Amino acid sequence: MKIQSHFVDLDTPTGVMRTYIHRPVGEGSYPVILFYSEIFQQTGPIERAARLMASHGYAVLVPEVFHELNPIGTVLGYDDAGRDKGNADKEAKDVQGYDSDNAAMIEFVKTQPWCNGHIGAMGYCIGGHLAFRAALQPEVKGTACFYATDLHIQKIPNKPGQHSMERLDDIKGELLMIWGKQDNHVPADGLLKIYQELRATDISFTWHEFNAEHAFMRDEGDGGRYDAQTAQIGYQLALNLFSRTLR
Repeated sequence: MKIQSHFVDLDTPTGVMRTYIHRPVGEGSYPVILFYSEIFQQTGPIERAARLMASHGYAVLVPEVFHELNPIGTVLGYDDAGRDKGNADKEAKDVQGYDSDNAAMIEFVKTQPWCNGHIGAMGYCIGGHLAFRAALQPEVKGTACFYATDLHIQKIPNKPGQHSMERLDDIKGELLMIWGKQDNHVPADGLLKIYQELRATDISFTWHEFNAEHAFMRDEGDGGRYDAQTAQIGYQLALNLFSRTLR
C-alpha cells in the first residue's frame, strides 16, 4: 500500500508531544499501532520501520518519547553524544509520563476517521519497554516488544508499585516478546526473570529468542548489529500478532 506521512502536536499533561503519523493513502479506516522509538527518537531506521508496518494497512504513530526534555523535532545521533543524551533523558522521565502520553494518543486516534478503533503497540529497545507500558492501557489489544530494556531492573524512575512488571494485572491484550541472546542490555538472568514473571500470570504471550545482538532490527548505526534476515522474521511475527488481534 502507498503511504502518506504527516505529524500532529498533541497536548499532554507534561507538554506538547510531536507525533509522526504514517498511514495508507486514500480513504479508509485502519487499525492503529503506537510505535515507540529507541532513545534517539524518530531516526531514519525508526521511520522506515514505521512506514513498513503502515504499508501493511496500519496507521502508525511515532511519538517523541522525550518531548518534555528536548525541543520539538529533536532527533539524536547514533553516536556517543546522542547515546549519552538519550540515556540521560531516560533516567530523567518518570514512567507515569509515558502513561499520560499513551492516553493522549489513544484519545486522539479515537477521533480520527482513519482509525477503526483497534489499537496495538510496538517498540524497540526502550521503546520495547514503552510498548509494554502501553499494554497497560485497556484499549491496547496486541503489543510487540523488541528487546525491551529495563523490564528486569529498576532504571526508569517510578513511584512505589508503578514499575511496569508490577502492573502485569493491567495487561489484557496479547504480548509478543522478541529478544537477542547476545543482547548485553538484557542478560540471560534478566530474560529468565521476565519470562518467569509473565508465565506466572494469565497473560497471553509468545516468547522468541534469536542469536542476535541488541538493536538487530536497526539498519543504521552501530555497525555489525543489524541482522536483515532475523529482522524480517521479527516484522513477520509482529504482523502476525496484529493481524490476529487488530483485525
